[in-house]
Amino acid sequence: MNLIIGATGLLGSEICRRLAGQGDAVRALVRDTSDPGKVAELKGLGVELLRGDLKNPESLKAACRDVSAIISTASSTLSRQAGDSIETVDRQGQLDLVEAAEGAGVKHLVLMSFPSVDIDFPLQNAKRAVEDRLRRSQMTHTILQPTCFTEVWLSPALGFDLANAKAQIYGDGHNKISWISFQDVARFAVAALDNPPAMNATVKLGGPEALSPLEVVSLAEQSLGKAVVVQHVPEEALRAQLNAATDPLQQSFAGLMLYYARGDVIDMTDTRRAFSVEQLKSVRETFQATV
Repeated sequence: MNLIIGATGLLGSEICRRLAGQGDAVRALVRDTSDPGKVAELKGLGVELLRGDLKNPESLKAACRDVSAIISTASSTLSRQAGDSIETVDRQGQLDLVEAAEGAGVKHLVLMSFPSVDIDFPLQNAKRAVEDRLRRSQMTHTILQPTCFTEVWLSPALGFDLANAKAQIYGDGHNKISWISFQDVARFAVAALDNPPAMNATVKLGGPEALSPLEVVSLAEQSLGKAVVVQHVPEEALRAQLNAATDPLQQSFAGLMLYYARGDVIDMTDTRRAFSVEQLKSVRETFQATV
């Protein structure tokens, strides 16, 4: 049995679809407040639903019972649920999950994280604390560290609005990023199960090509057939936001935007071979499907 934490989220639901599609037994931890439509989709896939919450350690013990592997994608960063925070979900909730999984005899835990960056902010501190605890556990671990999700960072929610031909760029836009589709991240997460190269490994993930945000804008203009209006948020402004913010979530958003501004290029040649993942979805393909 595979347990998915964060199963109603963008990435978690895709992982459930892929596991169910290949005939694997899947259990999803869902909350009473989870989107009913997303819960219904999971049920339609044949996923076993178990009510619980990362903030409820007892529910985690029940969820881990008779489970051989866990994939945890949960994060508070996009949550609007009462009581969710970086401390309660990304740190303590995930630490409690590791504890519960270890106690239940789970063999393998796949944790979704992100690459290390030399900036101090709450979300990164939480992720590193959980990674350290997982490495010290008795379980086999796989820590996946994808770069910027194409469908998130190049979306209207973060200022990249193709429909209105507007793009907000963090930094000067010249540093390259190995943008990756959440669908490909899901493929790597599923491929990590029972895959020797993934055992007790920390794996950085990126897409098929590294593009600067300005190069991404050029691709968007080609897809749209018209110019895109670009607005820059300077790194100085992001650092000021990080230093001035008192809310951990706002501090973390500023830290992640600085990570984006600095860029991150990842060579996926060996990783794709080790995980038997061939073609990766490009930014151009994402735009073509959107426009």
